[in-house]
Amino acid sequence: MLRATELAHLLLRQTLKPGDWAIDATVGNGHDTLFLAGEVGASGRVFGFDVQEQALASAEKRLDGLTQITLHHAGHERMSDLLPDDAKGRIAAVMFNLGYLPGEDHGVTTRSETTIAALDQALGFLAVKGIVTLVLYTGHPGGAEEAADVLAYARKLPVQFAASHFQRLNAASPAPELLAIERLR
Repeated sequence: MLRATELAHLLLRQTLKPGDWAIDATVGNGHDTLFLAGEVGASGRVFGFDVQEQALASAEKRLDGLTQITLHHAGHERMSDLLPDDAKGRIAAVMFNLGYLPGEDHGVTTRSETTIAALDQALGFLAVKGIVTLVLYTGHPGGAEEAADVLAYARKLPVQFAASHFQRLNAASPAPELLAIERLR
């Protein structure tokens, strides 16, 4: 069975093409940023956001030499302030990998209020047939609440968006879940 992160990549591989624009809303160590850059190619653009300097430093090493990537040392809730004006309606994919940075301070986590603000902004930038993926981690303090808040937000989306939720039903401990939202029109 695919992990939530692998399923997110599978969905995005079906969506992204060279020249597209994409956002990594939670850069972390840069794994998803690198994936997005590979999918959009040298003619595309990838914008990344993270609040932790050590995350961006790690990501920059991984992304060395990829000129289609612009990283912002800022929370994803500042997306609207930092993306170029011509990004509206042009973003083909947005990835969120919620929770904390592996190997770092587990007290620094994504939070409902900033994640929902960023998700709301991301949907405003999304192109028709574009997709947003959110990997939800429920096993850390605050994670279950954030996931519940994000899912409640998604349930109330207007009909121009299709939201799907994927979760493992028989895991022994909380397993990551995936929320995917597509802009239909």
